[in-house]
Parts: sequence; C-alpha cells; structure tokens
Amino acid sequence: MHLLRLNFAVALSGFRRYATYRVATAAGVFTNTVFGFILAYTFIALWHERPHLGGYDQSQALTFVWIGQAMLAGAALMGGGFQDEFHERIRNGDVAIDLYRPVDLQLWWLASDLGRAAFQLLGRGVAPLAVGALAFDLALPSSPWVWLRFLLAVWLAVVVSFALRYLFALCGFWLLDATGLNALSTLLSLFFSGMLLPLTVFPGAFGEVARLLPWSATLQVPADVLLGTHPGGSAAGLAFQAGWALVLLAAGRALQTAATRKVVVQGG
Repeated sequence: MHLLRLNFAVALSGFRRYATYRVATAAGVFTNTVFGFILAYTFIALWHERPHLGGYDQSQALTFVWIGQAMLAGAALMGGGFQDEFHERIRNGDVAIDLYRPVDLQLWWLASDLGRAAFQLLGRGVAPLAVGALAFDLALPSSPWVWLRFLLAVWLAVVVSFALRYLFALCGFWLLDATGLNALSTLLSLFFSGMLLPLTVFPGAFGEVARLLPWSATLQVPADVLLGTHPGGSAAGLAFQAGWALVLLAAGRALQTAATRKVVVQGG
C-alpha cells in the first residue's frame, strides 16, 4: 500500500509538472492540429487514388490520422518524456543518488512518465481530436465500451512506449553521449508505430514483421481497437500490448541490474 501511494504521488507530481507549461501546451495543441490537417488532406488524396488502402476506408484512414495526433505527445511517439533528464543524471552522476533512494528506479520513472502522459493526453490530445471530428467525417464509435477498451489500449501504449524508451535510456550507462540513441529511438518509433502511415499499408512479409514489433503497440493497435479493425478483435490487440509491456519491462529490469551493478560516475 505504501508503494502504491508513493507511485501515485510520483505520477501526480509528473502531471503537475507538465501542467505548469501552459504556453508550451497551447503551442503543442496548435502544432498537432496543423499537422493533423496536413496529414488528413494527404490521406484524402492517397485514399482517393487507392480506396480501401490498408483495409481502411477514407473515414477510417482520417480517424487514424487524428488518433495519431491525439496520442503523439502522450505516448511520446516522437520522443520526449523522461529520457533527457535521465541521461543527464547518468552523465553527471546524480543517478548514484537515485540508486540510494528507498524506491525502485524503474517504477519511479514509470510512475513519473505515466503522470506526464496523462496530462499530455488531456492537454494536447483531446483538442486536436475534437477539431478533427468537427472538420472531417471520422469513423468514431458510439459505444462507450469501445471507448473504454480504447482508453485501456492507450494506457498500455504509454507503458510499452516507456519500456522501449527506458531500454534506450539505460544504454547511457555505457555511452558518453545519448544524442544518437535518442535519434534512433525516435526514428524507429515514427516508422514502426504507424505514425507516418498505418502499418497495414506495408505489403508482404515486411508489413507482417512491422505489425509484430513492439512499436506497433504504441499507435497501430490502439487505433485498430478504436476502429474495430484489429485482426482477432480488441481482446487480441490488448493481449498483444500487454505481452510486449511485460517482456520489455522485464528486459529493462535485467538491463538495469547490469547497468547499476557497477556505476561509473564520469569525472571520478
């Protein structure tokens, strides 16, 4: 119970921290909305030439666009979140203080990132999706149960995203500069999450492999859960996300153990 209260307090602190950046939030909403319109009209032209591309009709494809804009910041599909701060604490040695605290390092950062994601989904996600629904004919469901399953899928997407970013962040224990790692993490997320194009568009074995990778759990699967287009149904999609979350968190735990077995503080 004490651990639960502590993690809730850390998550709440993460929520409040990002809630203080009101101007940045407003700018983010504007940016997401503008890019949503650019992608939407691009998708309209593409689906006009190739109707039912990737198994979606035009309305479903447009819905995919605006779901992506709604989840962009919350699921950190273009990076962001805790990585920069964590890398800096590794670089300057402050992570040694973190390791002496009577809290688990992975759970601490996970709780903080969940609080950040909660604010970003509310502060930067709801408005672009609402604008998209007003401007375009989106295939949004009317059933509250579908929306509840979608919210669960979004939560699992954030956990999978954190677990992936945490693995990249831990590599900072062995590298002096994490810039390249951050760029690689962002590139993989953009391409394999479905942020650029739905993964169902990719043909053959490449598309099948892309849909099996963990990044698909951060956008492609939640979008399919909302649209009702996931193979095997929503339950299969949620199970896919939960499975990757457990595997990646366990991998992060193992890598964390290896990384902190011998912490070398740069500079002495």
